[in-house]
Amino acid sequence: MPAFISGANITGLCRELVENSAIQPSLYDKYHVKRGLRNSDGTGVVAGITNICNVHGYLLNEGEVEPIPGQLIYRGYSINDLVENVEAEDRYGYEETSFLLLFGHLPTPKELQSFSAYISLKRDLPSGFVEDMILKAPSKNIMNKLARSVLALYSYDDECENKGIENEMRTAISLISKLPVIMANAYQVKRRVFDNSSMIMHPINYEENTAQCILSLLRPDRQYTKDEAQMLDRLLMLQAEHGGGNNSTFTCRVLTSSGTDPYSAYSSAICSLKGPRHGGANLQVIHMLDNFKANIKHWDNEGEVADYMRRTMRKETNDGSGLIYGMGHAVYTISDPRAVILKKKAFELAKGKEIEAEFKLLDTIERLTPEIFKEVKGSAKTMCANVDMYSGLVYRMLGIPDELFTPLFAVARMSGWAAHRMEEILTSSRIIRPAYKAISKEKAYIKLEERE
Repeated sequence: MPAFISGANITGLCRELVENSAIQPSLYDKYHVKRGLRNSDGTGVVAGITNICNVHGYLLNEGEVEPIPGQLIYRGYSINDLVENVEAEDRYGYEETSFLLLFGHLPTPKELQSFSAYISLKRDLPSGFVEDMILKAPSKNIMNKLARSVLALYSYDDECENKGIENEMRTAISLISKLPVIMANAYQVKRRVFDNSSMIMHPINYEENTAQCILSLLRPDRQYTKDEAQMLDRLLMLQAEHGGGNNSTFTCRVLTSSGTDPYSAYSSAICSLKGPRHGGANLQVIHMLDNFKANIKHWDNEGEVADYMRRTMRKETNDGSGLIYGMGHAVYTISDPRAVILKKKAFELAKGKEIEAEFKLLDTIERLTPEIFKEVKGSAKTMCANVDMYSGLVYRMLGIPDELFTPLFAVARMSGWAAHRMEEILTSSRIIRPAYKAISKEKAYIKLEERE
């Protein structure tokens, strides 16, 4: 083995890298650097203007953050109104939400019917795509496969470099249509190769909407109830968009500002969403819940739950992070409207079922966290449950495997990413390029033979 790649050599070089990369935390204050593009009070640095979505969780009153109930507004319409009206009419809403985000207005009945039918008809993947891009290169993580597959679709598109807005829209709708199919196929291949399980790949049913299609492709018997499909549909609506500042959407806009093609921009957004600090958070909640279930004898005893939460916050249990996953948000303070809506729907569907006890345990954790956080951490920070607190358990209630929690988030968010990419194309003419303060000192060059 060459000496350079020996374990000891790499370890030593990496140790030097750590030393050479060290930055004193005090320097961020000295140079007024806003780490993570966050202000000192936790609010986000304003980096752009958007017509697409407003994520509202606080007011600034004479320079101080004043908590308010959270609001999520798509193109001027409250997410509460969108969900409530869809439910009142006993229908599905994700396609309508996608149309609203993409085109900026609510569709007429004729427009919605045509748009929904078009999405269903565009689900087919290119000839040979499944064999060449998914079967021959299986992935343990479905998010990586989603990103690779979206990037690979560039090679199957004769108009891949046509950035005209009409072609951009066709590409976006095509990906909204295809992502559920790519996800389902990637999961089935993963089952066969890595889980030693049977691979069941169903043909597409063009009569199904997005939520129905997902359940139909994932279940061996293709059977699902209307309540199940509508529950998934609501979750897709809630996760379709969340403003231009969230990490994956900002990533999509950054790449778009460079002038790159849509497939590159969207695959980068998927890669961002994979991270546990972003879209992967719902899986962290489920892992935490499993840990709590295994170590708390009486789930309905708030004293027992509180004691274990204290130990968790002291980094003595679960993954040692000290975090209560699913609690707190960068913008929302008193409440996350997505979590409020999802929790209500989930409790209705879980009532009388075995999984109801798990929802009640999450509810207890949600209620106790602020008080115990203040007790253990000494902070009276206003915090609420975010959508990740309940989304993972909803997926489990629908029989969706854990490894598809984050991919389903990507399927839903594709509509929001597309809306922001097109807004960036239409309204911005500058590449996004923030500055970094360089603190390294100049050094005299050392000739090779003089180095030790």
